[in-house]
Amino acid sequence: MIAFHVDRAGSVPAYAQLVQQVREALRLGLLHPGDKLPTVREVVTSCAVNAATVLKAYRELELSGLVEARQGAGTYVSGTLGGSVDPAVMGELRGRLTTWVGDARTAGLEDDDLRALMTSVLAEPPGELTAEQRAARAARSADATDPQSSESGARP
Repeated sequence: MIAFHVDRAGSVPAYAQLVQQVREALRLGLLHPGDKLPTVREVVTSCAVNAATVLKAYRELELSGLVEARQGAGTYVSGTLGGSVDPAVMGELRGRLTTWVGDARTAGLEDDDLRALMTSVLAEPPGELTAEQRAARAARSADATDPQSSESGARP
């Protein structure tokens, strides 16, 4: 079962955070059709939010076809998101991403920096070179055609 958390310091409304957490759990394979979500009372208690907030999140998830409310039984996952990625592949990628995030934090980047970097990479069309890669390629090309630049550093 998913354990919700609400960031009160952030600008995202609490209900939207709950919706996003369910969507992320579905994408990561942590939730599957048939899994039960916590009751409204459990979420209210664990996250210190109003019951209307939880009901709004569950209603939005229901309208999008991801969950279904069963009278007297609770709310259950009924849909899926994303492709059918092999869990082993997902685990390997998650491990590499964890290492990358650790390296980025060691280099002094903050969470907002990481989000901005990730957003910029995701915005690039697949298969195309990044701006940095295009600049590096252009620099290598210029060096290769410049008669003044040579391996020995000697000038004619």
